[in-house]
Amino acid sequence: MVQHKLTIMRMKETGSKDFRELLKEIALLMGYEVTRDIALEDFEIETPICKMTAKRVSGRKLAIVPILRAGIGMVDGLLSLIPVAKVGHIGLYRDEQTHKPVVYFCKLPADIHDRLVILTDPMLATGGSACDGIAMLKERGCTNIRLMCLVGAPEGIAKVQAEHPDVDIYVAAVDEKLNENAYIVPGLGDAGDRIFGTK
Repeated sequence: MVQHKLTIMRMKETGSKDFRELLKEIALLMGYEVTRDIALEDFEIETPICKMTAKRVSGRKLAIVPILRAGIGMVDGLLSLIPVAKVGHIGLYRDEQTHKPVVYFCKLPADIHDRLVILTDPMLATGGSACDGIAMLKERGCTNIRLMCLVGAPEGIAKVQAEHPDVDIYVAAVDEKLNENAYIVPGLGDAGDRIFGTK
């Protein structure tokens, strides 16, 4: 289902409304994989039939941190899966000349260092924004970070793995390469513009 929905998102005729809805759905589906191994604890409950020992998430300390602006498109899907998660924001944009990320905003939960952090950004192109976002989280004491992207280029994946080998990367697709403008090929265009209908 992730691949099917991603195919529709890649199509240039897909409008912003459908693009947003599909991104939310994929984020929810990927969230299952990203949270597959979170800690569980025993919990005594009573069903309509009898008492039993069941499982529940231990501690419930999760945070979702989108890299603005496109990462916001993945938050609602994850919150559908993990409604108790706190949400922070990291504002980065790519300088069109240097292709390097520029930080303009950072607002995180006070206890971010105690949480499993899911950092979201649909596109993992050069890896610059992801590496800077991860570094900002680590500067605030985070030690359990997972990066969730929709589409990744081999160059960006390699950069994150080299700079942050302790961070697991989850992507729906690994594409062919980056072009001369550092866009993912075949990619799906500028995710932020497609989410918000801007150009």
